[in-house]
Amino acid sequence: MATALSLAAAFGCRVEDLFGPLKSAAAADWAWLPDGPSCRFWLAQSGGANRYYPVEPTAAGVVAHDGVFTNGAWRLHHTAAPEKSLVMACCDPAAALLAAAVAQSGGFRLLLLQRSSRQALDLLSRGLVDVAGIHLASARKPQQNADAVRCLPGDGYCLLTMARWQEVVAVSPRAPRSSIRAVVRAGLAWVGREPGSGAQQCLEELLQGRPFPRRLAKDHRGVAEAIRCGWADAGVCHRLVSEEAGLRFFRLRDEVYDLVYPRSLSDDPRIVALRDVVRSRVFRGTLGELPGYDSSPAGEVLEVTG
Repeated sequence: MATALSLAAAFGCRVEDLFGPLKSAAAADWAWLPDGPSCRFWLAQSGGANRYYPVEPTAAGVVAHDGVFTNGAWRLHHTAAPEKSLVMACCDPAAALLAAAVAQSGGFRLLLLQRSSRQALDLLSRGLVDVAGIHLASARKPQQNADAVRCLPGDGYCLLTMARWQEVVAVSPRAPRSSIRAVVRAGLAWVGREPGSGAQQCLEELLQGRPFPRRLAKDHRGVAEAIRCGWADAGVCHRLVSEEAGLRFFRLRDEVYDLVYPRSLSDDPRIVALRDVVRSRVFRGTLGELPGYDSSPAGEVLEVTG
């Protein structure tokens, strides 16, 4: 027993972990199965259960993993704290600022999975993420975010407004620069976004029945990078990434960017910390100084039921 206790202390685990049966990858409570037999993973509490998330690129860059699964064996770091993690799916190019602020003020880790608005809502509806970032509402259709959430199963959701932001048409130096109409008529090579994204919705309205681009980017920065590298001449993306890439752009429309979470989590300490950060004067000031962000409506909450 003394030896077992010493080993557990050395490995930073419980004695039971040394002798208990190994869990197979198929039997584990994965949010989704990893691509291969080995992977790093995060452990987070979501949808009322502790889930394993295969490590992937995030909007916050490289995030330390909680353990490794390889050859049918688990190695979980003793520092893993699933109850201190909040999983969020979104395409906000400035989401890393939010993650840093939540960690600093509340001590919670915000895992940022890069997904389009519709993909984020799908994961939220299945209890695989705690928060979904969406931007489907425009000045002409201000209720579109709420309408999309109203279709989800469950006992209701809350929409926490983060900002009003600008979608733009980013163009290469060789593209016409007089107007959006001139860009559309020029027969340029466009880069699109995957179905279900707010940018794809904008592009469909802009092209008005013209053939949709075959080349698709996974996020806003992917659109800007494709244009900057010369793989495309034009695309719809957030103003922030267009300016970061040094591209010229035309302002297309303003959209409301909301964070959606189940109403049942309203009093969860992690959601409370997230809400407090979004409403804080310091965070709103920092966000509002970024190109393409208007943080004046940040912090407003709307409850939606089906």
